[in-house]
Amino acid sequence: MRNKAFPHITTKSKNGPLDKIQATLMLSPAVLLLIICSIYPFIWMFRFILCNYNGFTSQFTGFQNIDRMCHDVDFWTSVGHTFEYAAYKLIFIIPLALCLAVLLNHKSKGTSFFRLVYFLPTVISSSISGMIFNFIFATSNGILNGIIRNPIPWLTSADYVMTAVTVLAVWGGFGNYMLYFLTGMNGISPDVYEAAKIDGATGFQTFIHVTLPMLSPVLKVVLLLAITSAFKDYEAIMVLSGGGPGNRSMVMFLYIYKLIFGEAYNVTQSQIGYGALLSCVSAIIVGCVTALYLKLSKKLDNII
Repeated sequence: MRNKAFPHITTKSKNGPLDKIQATLMLSPAVLLLIICSIYPFIWMFRFILCNYNGFTSQFTGFQNIDRMCHDVDFWTSVGHTFEYAAYKLIFIIPLALCLAVLLNHKSKGTSFFRLVYFLPTVISSSISGMIFNFIFATSNGILNGIIRNPIPWLTSADYVMTAVTVLAVWGGFGNYMLYFLTGMNGISPDVYEAAKIDGATGFQTFIHVTLPMLSPVLKVVLLLAITSAFKDYEAIMVLSGGGPGNRSMVMFLYIYKLIFGEAYNVTQSQIGYGALLSCVSAIIVGCVTALYLKLSKKLDNII
């Protein structure tokens, strides 16, 4: 190793093997947890794809699960609902988080309080959030219907349930993305804004030509997180609407959950084998969407 102060002097690291041992010891707990909690369950689940497994007995059925999946209208409908739900969530949550981040980026009185208030929903569990909004959107004694004095069947009508689910998703997640945007804006040098102000740029022009371009790396990460989380959401939906009415708010991971725990089709017996197959297919769908987004974002970088 060459000394920067005296280039003609070189030193050797005496703790090379010891450093490797320390690094291995520090990484081993995380690697062990990854194997136990992620890799092993995936392998365990994968072996039951071609079986009729109910949690107690396993019977090899060949390609019956695959054939059932190809003709399972409810599953593919839930996939379509997942794409619809993800689109609604992204359309509202990203602009809202970005706008609030811009408004709260200025150091003025009260901004810290509002940052805390907007971030609080992200630390509330999905089950609690679903219960809270169940009280809000209830048809007869709901808080929202009590305010507007015009009862709307938010959770019992196929025309309104997706709106209620989207509101819950946006409320529970925008504070987290707002924090990412605020962190990215804090990394932008004030000299850049000062130069734009000297050039006579308005606030809107500064946002379009200065803030957004310099925030693009953070924006890409936030979009990636928002896309993956939107496709994996199901806990709050399960508590809020249970996938109803008429499976209108049934997303694919909620459908799989009900299959594995024996709630789909009013069947009490678990269908773990078929649920394992649908889980793998759903993971492939999410992976393809993520890969497509990464490819498109890379192309946009080359164009810009």
